[in-house]
Amino acid sequence: MNTALIIILVLVGIVVLIGLVVVFWGIGTYNKLVSLREGVRNGWSQIEVLLKRRHDLIPNLVETVKGYASHESETLEAVIAARNGAVAANSVESQGQAEGALSGALRQLFAVAESYPDLKANQNFSELQTELANTENGIAGQRQGYNNTVKTYNETVQQVPANFIAGPFGFTKKPFFEVTTEAEREAPSVKF
Repeated sequence: MNTALIIILVLVGIVVLIGLVVVFWGIGTYNKLVSLREGVRNGWSQIEVLLKRRHDLIPNLVETVKGYASHESETLEAVIAARNGAVAANSVESQGQAEGALSGALRQLFAVAESYPDLKANQNFSELQTELANTENGIAGQRQGYNNTVKTYNETVQQVPANFIAGPFGFTKKPFFEVTTEAEREAPSVKF
């Protein structure tokens, strides 16, 4: 065999080997991005389940309070309006803002409830408060998990060399589920 032919075959072999490594790396990176994206979607769907539970508890809570504090209609209407805004939110960012407004309205509702000893002693109100507190804790935990998943996904999408796969295949950064004001950062106080 000719030395030139051997050199050409070795070079072709090296190019083919490099090409195979790049293809398998690209496939692996794409699959990792898909897995991370689905983790983000799953995390958000878990939060949505808890938010729906929260939204479903609020009308019952408002109805219970109405029986004891009917002249507090402004506060009750604010809670319902905030709940409706949260239900209608259709993105992670708008959901964060709407849930923050809802938390503020709930704080006002619980402050009103403090003025009514009979209401605080009502078993239905107490059970609703407990359910709401448990749901709030669940939301906080799921939010943390979701944001951790989003962080990992966003880092991967932006890091070299994965960004060479992410960009062309439409993998873009995902928003964190966060509150935007200091008042929203406080959980509604639930007192018994």
